[in-house]
Amino acid sequence: MQKGPTMTNTDTLAGAQDLVRRERPLEGLRILELGSLIAGPFATRVMAEFGAEVIKVERPGMGDPLRTWRYVDPRTKTSLWWAVQSRNKKLVTLNLGHPDGLDLAKRLVAESDILVENFKPGTLEKLGLGWEVLHELNPRLILVRVSGYGQTGPYKDRPGFANIGEAMGGIRYITGEPDRPPVRAGISLGDSLASLYAVIGALMAVYARDVQGRGEGQVVDVALYEVVFSLMESMVPEYDVAGVVRERTGASLPGITPSNSYCSGDGPYIAIGANSDAIFKRLMKVIGRPELGEDPRYRTNAERTEHAEELDALIEEWTRQHSLEEILRILGEADVPVGPIYSVSDIMQDEQYQAREMIVESEIEGIGPVKMPGLVPKLSETPGEVEWYSGSLGAHNEDVYGGLLGLPPDELGRLSDEGAI
Repeated sequence: MQKGPTMTNTDTLAGAQDLVRRERPLEGLRILELGSLIAGPFATRVMAEFGAEVIKVERPGMGDPLRTWRYVDPRTKTSLWWAVQSRNKKLVTLNLGHPDGLDLAKRLVAESDILVENFKPGTLEKLGLGWEVLHELNPRLILVRVSGYGQTGPYKDRPGFANIGEAMGGIRYITGEPDRPPVRAGISLGDSLASLYAVIGALMAVYARDVQGRGEGQVVDVALYEVVFSLMESMVPEYDVAGVVRERTGASLPGITPSNSYCSGDGPYIAIGANSDAIFKRLMKVIGRPELGEDPRYRTNAERTEHAEELDALIEEWTRQHSLEEILRILGEADVPVGPIYSVSDIMQDEQYQAREMIVESEIEGIGPVKMPGLVPKLSETPGEVEWYSGSLGAHNEDVYGGLLGLPPDELGRLSDEGAI
């Protein structure tokens, strides 16, 4: 691996906090982020939370567009989404189109373990930072490339966002009600999935380089449509062998019965999953129909699936006679999987989220204490940590360019004046 991150007084934590940081599992990895918005930056955020030193590059005077997406705080003029996505990152400005900026990028590449980018394929090459150049600058460098369609194939030059990847990956077609147009999830699912695969791929490449002894880096190629496609379970072999085309089925899960959302007596919907044979019997006993648990028509999941509509009707007839809280209590006592369908306000009040530290509070400059999502996964001995949130454009220029690369203050001033940083 490259040497550990260089810290200055601006971000060195004292005493116990410093000890906690050194215990994080990715300590010593340096990541250079050339991405923007979601797919690349979410990947580096995860690595930063678990100890990697992430240097995020933004264009001078502009910054990552995510700074102004969704809710923009009127005091700081930046979005709260940006505060989450940029946590633990060192923020530098760099103009890759400027000769001196490009030179600085190459120097950062030489000092990094991993470079993450989510440009349209060919962009790095046009900048003079193609894989051959990067590999020569730093043979140990791992290049993680996230794009709509990947770096090869007839579609590689097409622009691609999450909604296109979700559409072409297969998940959009099967999402929604049978008699209505396909719908999307209310988040950029394709981008987030691509980010997680990017992290997995990067760490696989680190393992191959440093543990298996390969010694050199490689390219990790992640395509948005492929990460969505990877979630599609047995869709391909079912189509190949039996010609099955999965269609939209609303809130139910095809071939898994009963597993659906049901309306409670006081209005809210609730999710119930009772598709295993033993759990199905317990559910039938709870709703006052124990004989159905032994009925030959419902003995197995496959047989229950043939009667999914009538079973769902029976279950909802029962749920409509009880409040949400009553359903949760009764089914919980019967050991039947059940859960409320939460809004964010429900999540904020939930004791499980609190107990697992999935809602954390931290001070954000210019705003004050703000609640944010916690870290995933939970590591027993080397947990992740949020050290800081967000920052202004170029907040760590002096730290990175002066500390890591050793540029004197007058050179930093010149580079800034000329628009290189």
